[in-house]
Amino acid sequence: MLCLDVCTRWNLTYLMLDTAQNFERAFERFEEKDTNFRAELERGEGRPSVDDWANVRDLRDFLEHFYEVTLRISGTSYVTSNNFFDELSEIDILLRDAQLNSNVDFNFMAIKMKEKYDNYLGDIDKMNLFMFVACVLDPRQKLKYPEFALSEMMQKLKESLYEFFDEYKPPLHSTCSQLSLPTHVSLGEPQQKMKRRMQALYQKRELEICGEDKTSKLDKYLVEANEEFVEDFDILLWWKVNSPRFPTLSKMARDVLAIPVFTVSSEFAFSTGGRMLDQYKSSLTLKIVQALVCTQDWIRKSSS
Repeated sequence: MLCLDVCTRWNLTYLMLDTAQNFERAFERFEEKDTNFRAELERGEGRPSVDDWANVRDLRDFLEHFYEVTLRISGTSYVTSNNFFDELSEIDILLRDAQLNSNVDFNFMAIKMKEKYDNYLGDIDKMNLFMFVACVLDPRQKLKYPEFALSEMMQKLKESLYEFFDEYKPPLHSTCSQLSLPTHVSLGEPQQKMKRRMQALYQKRELEICGEDKTSKLDKYLVEANEEFVEDFDILLWWKVNSPRFPTLSKMARDVLAIPVFTVSSEFAFSTGGRMLDQYKSSLTLKIVQALVCTQDWIRKSSS
């Protein structure tokens, strides 16, 4: 059956529209078979028109990008922090394009979305520095890709990043696992098209600025050519292979890339720990609780 819309959950709106569009032909056939069909629907909002179905498809295609982004950056079994800024820059382009839509309602919706986007992410001072640190530690992006996507804020970003790298001190305990993890989530054709668009624009910009001075405090890493953008790029493997050349940066990458973009996974770990440390098992040591949480996660992962 069709799931109902929830005004505060746009991802459910996408799922509702994605399901509804499969029933367009069913509505037409039902009207042919049941003479009371039109009269019954006219008592309410009326039956879906051709324009309604066109709007459903347009909005569904638009929201699909946001739905796919949510799935990719909320993953818990692969690195997400280095891709967050890339996803945000694509959303910015999507919202700008949507504001030019000829549909008045669609255009108004996009304007309101862009206003909210700018409120949280339109100013470098409102953005978490770690998001850009993770970009720099991605050998496909380094400083050049964020500069291309956020050029007007780049000078302040550079100063902050250099200060971070100069003052960085690794934590006492590493948070990275040695497990072999999946490196990506497969993209749908719309998302692949958007990423190809961004990469083409980036390569064009690279050709325009290739003669600029690239001197920085991270010369040895930054002056090397960026790795190619490929969907199944394994960033953890890259840093493992190149750790002899960049021993300090590789340790930094291990710590920074282990940070999830979403807090869902860490909140889930706390709730899992709460179920283990109940009133009957309140004397477990920290080491045993950690072992139980990790074992449960590994068993669940191996079974899936």
